[in-house]
Amino acid sequence: MRNKISIGIDIGGTNIEIAWVNSDGKILNQINYKTNKFKTGKEFADYIAPIIIDENKNYNNILGIGIGAPNGNYFTGNIEFAPNLGWDEVIPLAKLFRENIGLNTKLTNDANAAAYAEMIYGDAKLMKNFVVITLGTGLGSGIVVNSEMLYGSTGFAGEFGHIIIKENGRECGCGRNGCLETYASATGIVKTANQILKQSNSVLSKINNFEAKDIYSAALSGDEVAIKSIEFTGEILGKAIADYTALFSPEAVFLSGGLAKAHSLIIPATENAMNNNMLKIFKNTVEILPSKLIDKNAGLLGAAAMIMD
Repeated sequence: MRNKISIGIDIGGTNIEIAWVNSDGKILNQINYKTNKFKTGKEFADYIAPIIIDENKNYNNILGIGIGAPNGNYFTGNIEFAPNLGWDEVIPLAKLFRENIGLNTKLTNDANAAAYAEMIYGDAKLMKNFVVITLGTGLGSGIVVNSEMLYGSTGFAGEFGHIIIKENGRECGCGRNGCLETYASATGIVKTANQILKQSNSVLSKINNFEAKDIYSAALSGDEVAIKSIEFTGEILGKAIADYTALFSPEAVFLSGGLAKAHSLIIPATENAMNNNMLKIFKNTVEILPSKLIDKNAGLLGAAAMIMD
């Protein structure tokens, strides 16, 4: 597969990134869009197809297109009712790309793509059982068991963000209440900080529409509200990982995505909660680690690598 090229597409709740990637995982060219530029998945497919076709003239040996997306179904090639995209429909995206561009196209969940990247390019190269948790606009997970991605019978296995951890908790975009991602995600931590702000003073109160990265910066400077927000997020996530471990017994759990860049603060809080709630037979068997690809787009690389496989 040397000198071969594949196209990786990472579709997130905020951004869409498209890249031409070689067999060594090097990004040769990349273009980005805001997700809200497109009202529907078909609008996105129709808009981007001629752009990709034109760019492909600059390369030889293009193997195909790999796509990672929320609620992406590997079996069907569809994105199905993805709440964080605003595309409330079933989108046969892989089929649309095959028809419009004429290249082999595979689609999977964005967290599965990140797990695939961790297995090919990251610190999971020598692991057979691990989990990647993506902490972005929402929360996703990719589960690898005996060196194989776990898809389940429907293709949707691994919706960790939508386990309910608080009865009658925060409203989730999926239509239910109390899902993990409403607490442990970039969106969730902002909600937590806003709640704590009602009771305390903070530098965050001086920032209009602050984001997760602002909370991290404030925490590094010792801001009490920011630190409490991260600790609360870690506690929720750690308890959930303890339950996850009882089901899958991974060697490691890798944190990926934008919020994971605060790993120096969030991992200690997460590990503490995990260990305090872990079933005894699993104690000291699992590590929580930042993804080696944390400063790269793991979903993008994983989507491209899916075609190289």
